[in-house]
Amino acid sequence: MDVGAALSALERAGTEQNRKIYAKHGYPEPMFGVSFAMLRQLAKDIGQDQGLAEDLWVSGNADARNLAAMIADPDALTRAIADDWVATAGCHTIIDEVAKVVARSPLALPCMAEWIGSDDEWIGRAGWSVMSALATWHPEVPDASFTPYIAVIERRIGGAQNRTREAMNSALIAIGGRSAALAEPAIAAARRIGPVEIDHGQTACETPDAVAYIQKMRARADGGKVSSTSERVTSRMKVLSSEETTRPMPVSKRAETVREAAARPRRAAPAKKAAAVKTPGAANKLALAKTLAAKQPAAKAAAKKPVAKKPAAAKKAAAKKPAAKKPAAKKPAAKKRGR
Repeated sequence: MDVGAALSALERAGTEQNRKIYAKHGYPEPMFGVSFAMLRQLAKDIGQDQGLAEDLWVSGNADARNLAAMIADPDALTRAIADDWVATAGCHTIIDEVAKVVARSPLALPCMAEWIGSDDEWIGRAGWSVMSALATWHPEVPDASFTPYIAVIERRIGGAQNRTREAMNSALIAIGGRSAALAEPAIAAARRIGPVEIDHGQTACETPDAVAYIQKMRARADGGKVSSTSERVTSRMKVLSSEETTRPMPVSKRAETVREAAARPRRAAPAKKAAAVKTPGAANKLALAKTLAAKQPAAKAAAKKPVAKKPAAAKKAAAKKPAAKKPAAKKPAAKKRGR
């Protein structure tokens, strides 16, 4: 799909109602008002396409930029592109989509380390959003790598700009909800921070309470494990904060990338099995057997019904019926003798 076809598809999918809602959430113009459900479906249909992603971003359309972040190839993403997208997004929702793809790329930690130190509202938000994604979806990153950032959040959240402050609160929740070991210091920091005030504009959005959310996440956790949907991570990663550098974060094994999977020779497709004949379920077999049994005598009787025969007497009579008699030839009358 080229950029023209993609933009046409986005335009057809947009609605006036969504445009009104998105405007209240701070979306910049131009935009079509495409729902996120439709954006995800389009991204699934297109697949990863870094070239198309870059063309969509250049269009300047808000929906196109969300789609660009969804179809971008993490392994092909360059630092220049990542920095440009974060600097020009202009909307917290688009920033969060960019952060998701950056978190899946080899650029995750270098970008995060630099961005969280920025005083720019959107760049700072991007850095903390990358951290949230790493804490949530990347169990290969050691818990100890997140510990220093709890103190950084506590120290700086009060003076951060509005949308950066919101992302810092989300990062604290993600870190605390990640494991039992991180929950205790994160909850303690959240209690010292107190309520976090965020201006959500003309929306009904509310700022989540970090303590309550972390407690809920830990209550739902299965043995303290963090589930992962990431398919690729870097073989060696470092966590850097704006104030300090922590030790490298080793990764035991790099997940196979989509490209590597595509490069592998495909196995021959197994021979198709003959379509199975559907049989009635166990619950219906008894009823079906009774129905067939009830119909069986009638069916047998119908099958053995003889063909109508003529009565035997009539048959014999027909066989013995004499052929029609020919009329006997008349003898000439005898002559009368004279007396």
